[in-house]
Amino acid sequence: MRTSPVPSTDTRNTTAPDPALLPARAHKGRGAVSNANGRFEKFSHHAWDDGWLMQPGDALANGDSGGDGMEAPRLKTTLGIDGARSVITKNQSPDVPFDRSINPYRGCEHGCVYCFARPTHAWLGLSPGLDFETKLFWKPEAPALLRKQLAAKSYMPAPIVIGTSTDPYQPVDREKQLTRQIIQVLADCQHPFSIITKSALVCRDIDLIAPMAKQNRASVAVSVTSLDNRLSNLLEPRASAPHRRLDAIARLSDAGIAVTALCAPIIPGLNDSEIENLVAACHKAGAQSVSHIVLRLPLEIADLFDEWLQNHYPDRHDKVISLIKQMRDGKLYDANFGSRMRGSGPIADLIAQRFNLARRKHNMAGRSLNLDCSGFIRPAANGQLSLF
Repeated sequence: MRTSPVPSTDTRNTTAPDPALLPARAHKGRGAVSNANGRFEKFSHHAWDDGWLMQPGDALANGDSGGDGMEAPRLKTTLGIDGARSVITKNQSPDVPFDRSINPYRGCEHGCVYCFARPTHAWLGLSPGLDFETKLFWKPEAPALLRKQLAAKSYMPAPIVIGTSTDPYQPVDREKQLTRQIIQVLADCQHPFSIITKSALVCRDIDLIAPMAKQNRASVAVSVTSLDNRLSNLLEPRASAPHRRLDAIARLSDAGIAVTALCAPIIPGLNDSEIENLVAACHKAGAQSVSHIVLRLPLEIADLFDEWLQNHYPDRHDKVISLIKQMRDGKLYDANFGSRMRGSGPIADLIAQRFNLARRKHNMAGRSLNLDCSGFIRPAANGQLSLF
């Protein structure tokens, strides 16, 4: 392992590659290819071949198969505790139709290489790369903290979105059931909420969501990025397969829950050819509305996505990067409100037009969050619900 000062965030093509540095290689079942240090760290660490570790026929230390067909142990997922003092996060972004959210977990095992939340792991001294999807943190006190925040006399109800940064139904929630506990608190208080997920595990909680949806106090948005199993598996290695997400849409819709299909992100040159088929499949499954977001590459995600492309779609790399820049005024990313989600220029406009046409064809609406807040029951500080 070699240590060196951390360079600027985007270092592509700025220095000649060191032949002794081992190339980044994909890990089976993981999205990110590398585990580069975050932007706040003083040093960066690189795997370096000293002539002893990497001999012909050796199994690779990163989990890939070696020349003899053997495979090193896969990266394991660890779960730590997030000692947050509050659970509702506020935002003032004009790009989203809500001003508050809840994320039960930090980090996400789904491993979506494009996840815009990856850079937040740098605040913990961890890598936005493989650390983000293997070193997770959960908030065991979230239900109690939520009840306490809702009990405050100054609190005014408005729809809460669960899962804006990391998926509330990632694999660890099968055991912890933290998301279900949070929904139970909101249901007890008749507080409106919406869920964003790409996991079929959401169907586990239909019994809690459906009664709230019947009163227009709950909805679900299911992310469907691609109908191509191979592409989906590489982009989102531990998320539900496309057919399982469509089945989840159908089950939620059959239970009377309003479902939005989130076709996000749209990556020109990779999954944009599926737009019409994505909308049609989601409509057939029962989604009432559909929305899209084009690929965002803030901070460390630009390098992570570039590595991913080089490893999995090297023949498309230059084309995809060129198209992304055409949507961002020649840059890889534009952080300005209004354009960061949709992009600009002919490529972005064409993507938006295709979605609008497909939406009209199937008589689907755009995403909205018009949930009823009138039934809110403020809990007492001791956890009991108020009688008045």
